[in-house]
Amino acid sequence: MAEHSGKHGDTVIIKKYANRRLYNTRSSSYITLDHLAKMTREGVEFQVLDAKSGTDITHQILTQIIMEEESGGEQMLPVNFLRQLICMYGNSMQALVPHYLEASMDNFRANQAKLAKAFEETIGNNPLAKLAQQNLALFKAAASALMPGNDKSAAASAEPRDDLSGLREQMAEMQRRLDALGK
Repeated sequence: MAEHSGKHGDTVIIKKYANRRLYNTRSSSYITLDHLAKMTREGVEFQVLDAKSGTDITHQILTQIIMEEESGGEQMLPVNFLRQLICMYGNSMQALVPHYLEASMDNFRANQAKLAKAFEETIGNNPLAKLAQQNLALFKAAASALMPGNDKSAAASAEPRDDLSGLREQMAEMQRRLDALGK
């Protein structure tokens, strides 16, 4: 979204007015907390300023977004974590907590990206995954052979026409044997 992103790493300034409305000075438009949440997910740097005093209230707004996310959907922050976090306020370790949480989240995101990459590489090089794809193609071909008048799905199949014809002949032979046993 070009309207949200700053040029050369500039921070987008958002002004919060007394009527609780948020104004994006870059796009010259009013926005919502949902817009700010989306900008955050997209990695857009922004700063929220109180329109009257000029005070930086970014922290408060981000906390408000988290509160709305927690109350509106699936909760991500466990109750025990929230209790422990509250206990840290006023504690002698309070100054260390923000740095620890930030480093932990950075490590989590880096490990998440590494895990996703490793998973993709494993699936791509896995002979069992390739075998499963081949079995699925054979299953589709067999299913289309059993369904009379369904030549369209057979034509769309990844298997060559000769294999499909062979499967149909085998199925016809099986049917003849079953008919003979039934007599």
